[in-house]
Amino acid sequence: MNIDFNKLGNGLVPAVIQDDTTNKVLMLGFMNKEAFEKTEAEGKVTFYSRTKQRLWTKGEESGNFLNVVSIAVDCDEDSLLIKVNPVGPVCHKGTDTCWKEENKVDDILFLKTLQDFIDQRKEEMPEKSYTTSLFTKGTRTITQKVGEEAIETVIGAMANDDENFLYEGADLIYHLIVLLTHKGYRIENLARELKSRHK
Repeated sequence: MNIDFNKLGNGLVPAVIQDDTTNKVLMLGFMNKEAFEKTEAEGKVTFYSRTKQRLWTKGEESGNFLNVVSIAVDCDEDSLLIKVNPVGPVCHKGTDTCWKEENKVDDILFLKTLQDFIDQRKEEMPEKSYTTSLFTKGTRTITQKVGEEAIETVIGAMANDDENFLYEGADLIYHLIVLLTHKGYRIENLARELKSRHK
């Protein structure tokens, strides 16, 4: 990785810190070559403090470390994007981000996590897994389960049984993702189809 530490004239490059799970931008710091090398070697983000005139590892006092997932340099080789798994609030004022934003995963993004999990099940096919058993039994069984869950979702809705309606609706989405995966697709394919219709 080539990084131009001399471009700004002070031996520093800006480092944008982003949560790898939520994609929220957490903070901005600066690194010199030594801070970058320490970050790479230890897997915890280390900055160069312009006020203290020294290296400081984020979390060295609070314990709120930034565990590195990936590092990328931009097209001009003079700034960094560092994706992390943060431990606790990031801002020194106690907020999740330095912009006072809440850093949490939107519930809707769990569908991608579930899709990834089902993809992994299909690849590994672990024994005693319900998902594995569906893949093993094939299209007829999976489509039958989708149909059953759809009917149970409708029954819950018609009976005004909200708890059962949501429970069966969740089962329907799970089995639909299994069917998508079995057919070589992902939930994102449905999202793209819906997006194309939304004008």
